Amino acid sequence: MTVYGGIEAGGTKFVCAVGEGPRAIHEEIEFSTTTPEETIGRAIQFFNGGTLDARTPQGIAALGIGSFGPVDPDSSSATYGMITTTPKPGWRNVDIRGELARALGVPVAFDTDVNVAALGEHRWGAAQGLDTFVYMTVGTGIGGGAMVEGELLHGLVHPEMGHFRIPHDRRRDPFAGSCPFHGDCLEGLASGPAIKARWGVRGENLPHDHPAWPLEAYYLALGLMAVMCIVSPQRIVLGGGVMKRSFLFPMVRSELQRLLAGYIQARAITEAIEETIVPPVLGDRAGVLGAIALAEREYEARDKQG
Repeated sequence: MTVYGGIEAGGTKFVCAVGEGPRAIHEEIEFSTTTPEETIGRAIQFFNGGTLDARTPQGIAALGIGSFGPVDPDSSSATYGMITTTPKPGWRNVDIRGELARALGVPVAFDTDVNVAALGEHRWGAAQGLDTFVYMTVGTGIGGGAMVEGELLHGLVHPEMGHFRIPHDRRRDPFAGSCPFHGDCLEGLASGPAIKARWGVRGENLPHDHPAWPLEAYYLALGLMAVMCIVSPQRIVLGGGVMKRSFLFPMVRSELQRLLAGYIQARAITEAIEETIVPPVLGDRAGVLGAIALAEREYEARDKQG
């Protein structure tokens, strides 16, 4: 039996698991993201069966990492596998992939957290059978991963769908935005921290009829409209903590149809949008399961190469 390791490396927490898929997770652990040394060390200890120097008694064939970013996912780059310009204190230019590869001695695949979650949903979740779709997370930040014609999208670096500049009517919403780089980009206006900064209350504590939610749906629909027009995805999967307020889905779908104004004449938009803008089937586990799927792809690719 071939088993794989997966890490969902988040800015708030790390989730590490060993297994083959959703129905075969043999061991799993979750812990807070603190300093790079402590956090990566805990991940190494987990995969080494509790020590820092044993050689993978868990028996994993490969490891997949989906990391918060920005990151360098270009395997030909000198900084491949590094977290680069993150605003998270202490984590800029951390070689997360390299440290784990050296410690564990197995092939290590690396990508963005959202690309990896997209891969998980493609393998076992809401995007099964599709070749072009987008996974977006709306939570502490906003990020998007895309698969286009069966391949995860990278390009120059990787997509940054949370940092679209969207229309911002300051008469309706005088909030300046919370993004430390761009102020009122999509993330700066619609992420969880933006909701809290604007209204003084975390989103999960706001009632369903609060004016925060029509505004949130409007901003998210603006972002999805840009994604729809550029990538032309067959489906958009919306995950993250903010989207756990399930009443947001019909609001976002309705706003997206209104903003598109009939321009995209596809049944998926005009008649079946509830099948096009959907929650993740894997829920909060899309990231770590996608990391396992990434490890499997890495192992199988190397096996074919001999």
